[in-house]
Amino acid sequence: MYTALLVVVIAAIFAALGFGLRALLKPGGDPERLARSLSWRIGLSVALFGLLLIGFATGVLKPHGL
Repeated sequence: MYTALLVVVIAAIFAALGFGLRALLKPGGDPERLARSLSWRIGLSVALFGLLLIGFATGVLKPHGL
């Protein structure tokens, strides 16, 4: 379940990135919409990092050595 949550957050990050790209490429685009979508992406990325740290600290996620 924890891994599924991480996958959902990663998908949301890519969706926010796509919305930002669409706002950037749209003729006469709205800069506020672009800033809002990129702010969401940054917030979601910070949340993902936090979830990864919590997962490693609690032992739910185990890093593998390559």
